[in-house]
Formats: sequence, structure tokens, C-alpha cells
Amino acid sequence: MIRLGEKQELVIVKKVDFGVYLAVSPETAKERVLLPAKQVPEDSKIGDVLTVFIYRDSKDRLIATTNEPKLLMGEAAELTVAQVGKFGAFLDWGLEKDLMLPFKEQRGKVEQGDRVLVSLYIDKSDRLCAKMNVYENLKKDSPYGQEDRVTGRVYEISDNFGAFVAVDNKYSALIPRKEMYGQIELGKDISARVVEVREDGRLTLSIREKAYLQMDKDAEKLLSIIDSCNGTLPFNDRVSPERIKRETGMSKNEFKRAVGRLLKEGKIALDGEVIHRITPG
Repeated sequence: MIRLGEKQELVIVKKVDFGVYLAVSPETAKERVLLPAKQVPEDSKIGDVLTVFIYRDSKDRLIATTNEPKLLMGEAAELTVAQVGKFGAFLDWGLEKDLMLPFKEQRGKVEQGDRVLVSLYIDKSDRLCAKMNVYENLKKDSPYGQEDRVTGRVYEISDNFGAFVAVDNKYSALIPRKEMYGQIELGKDISARVVEVREDGRLTLSIREKAYLQMDKDAEKLLSIIDSCNGTLPFNDRVSPERIKRETGMSKNEFKRAVGRLLKEGKIALDGEVIHRITPG
């Protein structure tokens, strides 16, 4: 069977002026696909086996190519948006015909020149298209262990689960909802720490450091926020967790620990419902 979106070894069963026809075997020559003449290796003859990729040409006919696509079925890869059209975006994937990314398969706004992480799928018209939900095509055998630092692309954000991340654009990972602090944006790359390698091989990530390191960072961040408010923060840790998260990007516990660290170091003082910066000297 000739498989769309995959590389296959096929045999030459017929030669014509405009190329050669390939099939799985001479016995199945009724199911065949054209390899255009400009891509046929010199001195090729009937019976030779060629490795080709199968896709559809501009007239939606099955076609073979010896060119190397940047994406195969079952993989995820980062491709460049060549242009945006009426029905979606078109991606450069190394072949003559660009790959269609329909609007319904996009996550966020896609513009010309963007680099997007996608996988292949076959639509109901039996055409190859791209999708930005790559969950099913990410691997679960990463080389990373607990406490390793990793980078990855955020490809999905769920209110229930958190942020789904493609580490190195190929390994499956999740930032749980409880770890969703700071700037985590759909389609953006993030740096994170591996907190767990699950039994199924997927990674659980955190963008926060270990507690004692995070406290130092949070204290520095809070001091910078106070300075940006002319030395006075108009609230303390008695306000709602929602306001603290909105104003500082920290959880209430992180905020309280940062305040405690700065009080101990003599860098701030509490005055009723506000926090003041103490100027050295």
C-alpha cells in the first residue's frame, strides 16, 4: 500500500518520458505513483528500488519525491509560515507545494515569517495538512531526568491541566496548573526545570527554581516592583491571592516568603497596609 505522508521504498514498474511509475511491488503495479523525470536518478531502470516521500501535487494527485521533507507523519517539527491565505496559512516544508495549516488547526494568530510547531494529519478529503496540536506526536523517551533544565515550546494551554510543552520540539511535557506563574504564552518558548519523569515517560515541569533559590529570586523581584512604585507598595500580604498574583506574578505564599526575606535583610518596612523601601544609609 502506498502511504501518504511517509517515506517508502518503492520499485520502478514503468518508465515514461515524464518520469517513472513506482509501486510497492511488480505484482501490485496497478496501484502506482509518479516520480517526475527531474527527480529520477540517472541510469535508473525497471526493478530498481527507490526511497521516496509521498504527498499530493498542486492538482491533488498522489506524487512521489526524492526531496527530503522537513516533516513526516507521526513527527513534530518547526516550520516557517510562507504566506497566509483565505483558508489558512501555508508552511515551507522543503517541497515544491507548501503545506496547508487550516485556520481551525491553528493556536493563536499565525503570520507570515512565524515559526510554528506542527504535525501532519490527513483531512477528510485525503490531503496532507498541518495541525498545531502536536500532543499525539511527541515522544516519551526524553534523555532528561529530575532537576534537569530544559527548553520547549508551549503549544496548548488548558484551564484544567496547565500548559502543554514540547521540549526540544519533540518530547512531551506539562507545566501543571498549580505551577502556572509568570509569563507563559501560547506559541512561545520557555525555560523550565524537570520536577518529575512520569511512569509513562512524560515530563512534569516547573518554571520556578527550588524553594530556597526561588525565594531569593522572588525577593529581588519584589524589591524591583517596590522601586517601580516609588518605594511604596500599596498593599501587603493581607490582600487577596488574586491581587497578589495579578500585581506580582507570585502566589500568596511566595509573596509572604519574599516579604519575610526582605524584612529580615532590613530592606523594607511594614507601615499599616503598605510596604516601604528602606534606603541604605
